[in-house]
Amino acid sequence: MRLVARVLLAGFLGFAGLSHLFWARDTFQAQVPDWLPLGADFVVLASGVVEVALAVALLVPTRHRPLIGWVVAAFFLAVFPGNIAQYVEGNDAFGLDTDGARLTRLFFQPLLIAWALWCTGAWGWFRERRASRRPA
Repeated sequence: MRLVARVLLAGFLGFAGLSHLFWARDTFQAQVPDWLPLGADFVVLASGVVEVALAVALLVPTRHRPLIGWVVAAFFLAVFPGNIAQYVEGNDAFGLDTDGARLTRLFFQPLLIAWALWCTGAWGWFRERRASRRPA
C-alpha cells in the first residue's frame, strides 16, 4: 500500500513539476506572493525542478527514504504560504475562482504532508528513533 501511495505521490509531483516548467508557468506564477523577494518566474521554475527531483527521489530505492519523506514534507510546507497568499489576495488560478474553493484547497496541504511522511515511512522512522533514545 505504501509503495502504491509513494508512486502516486511521485507521479503527482512529477506532473506538477513538469507543468511548472512547460505548460502552466503563467498559472503557477499567479500563486507566487508579491512579497516574495524573488521573481515569480524564477520561483516557478525552481519549484518545478525541485518537484521533478523529489518525484525521482521517491522512486529510487534507497535506505534514505525516510529522509526523502521529510524533505518532501518540508517542500509542501514551504509552498504553503503561496497557497495562503492565493486565498488572502483572491488570485484565480487552477480553477480556484472563489474564496470557498481557495479556502478548501488550504486543507489539502496538511494531507499532502501526512501522505509524504506516511508513504516513505518517515513518521514511523522518527517515532522509532525517538523511542530508542528514551532511557529505560
